[in-house]
Amino acid sequence: SGLVKQLEYEGYTHKEAVYGVDHCGADWNEQAALKAQDYLDFTAFSRDGLISQLEYEGFTPAQAEYGVRAVGY
Repeated sequence: SGLVKQLEYEGYTHKEAVYGVDHCGADWNEQAALKAQDYLDFTAFSRDGLISQLEYEGFTPAQAEYGVRAVGY
């Protein structure tokens, strides 16, 4: 959802932004895991805090859960 919002900000319609995100080939679970590791490299997080942060960044609850499991939580 964060990327959709960014694309809309840059002038794409919501429909165009969703299409682009859905068809860009990204593995959003992998991206959530990478972002989770970035956060842990910067500071300490509780498991629930890290999930909340990932969701705030626009990952779905399932993606956030995957991300924290991938980094050992």
